[in-house]
Amino acid sequence: MRRVEHVMGLPISVDLRNGDTAAVDRAFEWLRAADARFSPFRADSEVSRLDRAELAPTELSPDLAHVLDLCEHYRLATGGAFQVRLPGRRLDPCGIVKGWAVQRAAGLLAEGGSSRFVVNAGGDVVAAGGPWRVGVRHPLRADRFCVVLDVTEGAVATSARYERGDHIVDGRTGAPVTELLSLTVYAPSLTTADATATAAFAMGLDGIAWAASQDGCEVYAVDATERVYRTPGLPIAA
Repeated sequence: MRRVEHVMGLPISVDLRNGDTAAVDRAFEWLRAADARFSPFRADSEVSRLDRAELAPTELSPDLAHVLDLCEHYRLATGGAFQVRLPGRRLDPCGIVKGWAVQRAAGLLAEGGSSRFVVNAGGDVVAAGGPWRVGVRHPLRADRFCVVLDVTEGAVATSARYERGDHIVDGRTGAPVTELLSLTVYAPSLTTADATATAAFAMGLDGIAWAASQDGCEVYAVDATERVYRTPGLPIAA
């Protein structure tokens, strides 16, 4: 089964090669529910209600408490470069929520008996039962890949400037990060890959080595001068 829906502000596709196809319905139901609960762009979401101080910390759902714990982990790990509440802005945990929610959707596919599938959330990918070839878009040429990875089990996530401009801010300075064009992380889960890519990008050039030092993470990055950095364990396709 192959299916695409627009959820969480981006196209999300599922390519299921075995297992219970009803699990695809459950995966998309979960993604829609996650968007309704955690989107900072929905006035009635749990995140928006917390931002307006309509919820006490003791009233948070276990899922939101977990997401906020992850946000705090990456804030501390990056020395404050990664922030979900910048001065003058609303609470925005999207840098954690997308990867976490899509990874859970992938878990629902596995629970449905699938051992071979790909979930693609706007270019961030969870794969199982490969090898699958995962292309990473060139940061300056929309019609080209800068690298193609062979992924058997795991996830690939990219933070970049090419879709939304200079939208990633260094929480330590409040300024957009311009030292990098793109930074891709390959990791065992999309929760880790997406959060690490976003947090590392917020650190600028220093984030490349930081991301490479994280457990299970391999990195491919392109800086503003078009210099390429990559770790030796990256599964680059032949």
